[in-house]
Amino acid sequence: MFIRNPIEWSLDQFRVAGAAAGSMGRAVAGEGAAEGRIEVRHIGLADLRAALAAGFEDFKANRSDVVFLCIVYPILGFALAKLAVENEMLPMLFPLASGFALVGPVAALGLYEMSRRRERGIHGGWPQALSVVRSPAFGKIAVLGLLLTALFLLWIGAAALIYALTLGPEQPASLGAFIRDTLTTQAGWAMIVVGCGVGFLFALAALAIGTISFPMLLDRDVSLGTAIATSARALAANPQAMAAWGLVVALSLALGTLPAFLGLIVAMPVLGHATWHLYRRLIPR
Repeated sequence: MFIRNPIEWSLDQFRVAGAAAGSMGRAVAGEGAAEGRIEVRHIGLADLRAALAAGFEDFKANRSDVVFLCIVYPILGFALAKLAVENEMLPMLFPLASGFALVGPVAALGLYEMSRRRERGIHGGWPQALSVVRSPAFGKIAVLGLLLTALFLLWIGAAALIYALTLGPEQPASLGAFIRDTLTTQAGWAMIVVGCGVGFLFALAALAIGTISFPMLLDRDVSLGTAIATSARALAANPQAMAAWGLVVALSLALGTLPAFLGLIVAMPVLGHATWHLYRRLIPR
């Protein structure tokens, strides 16, 4: 370990940024390894339990590192909630919180890397987790992350439209008034039913696109299209198990928002590590 001068450090960062930009360009252009159709295993609920157990073991093994790495999640969640309340956007509070499930695979990138390293017997603390930005596949990962971010923004727009067509377009007078109108009026129940139905479609899209794609891009030299297609095939081949996995993720993140989003410090890393092990069970080496 040594301290480099600022000029040397800056040049190194420019080289990393250039490599990432080039990789992103190749991803957009569709360049990738020449690979065939990747096999997808059939899994059951026992595999989900095993993946969660292995994810919890990874969490325990790297507890201090993942807590440091994941402290940003409750801070971000609290900031979004505060922003919604202060800017009279109370109806967007739940869509913003539930949106964590859509962008969760992006937020868990460092956790996948830690599990990958631990699997190989290599120490994987938070500095190594952040080294994913130096991965040759980072360009493709960035494009996939932008895709899920766009999905999240579309969900927020759809939620705003649903509110405007049911309880809106006026903003509620207070949080208590909003909860009362949501639970005790016909328009409120319509918002709940339609919102949950539309939210399910967005969650299904995120599950198909990102569950397996991110770990695969870290683990293998495959094209972005192959990673997304394999993730979608994993969902199609295991509808019950993957639906159960989606439910586990949604419930874990919902519980993680309590109290004051602090539960995400545990929920996010366990789910992130478990997703890596779910990938290992779905895709043969």
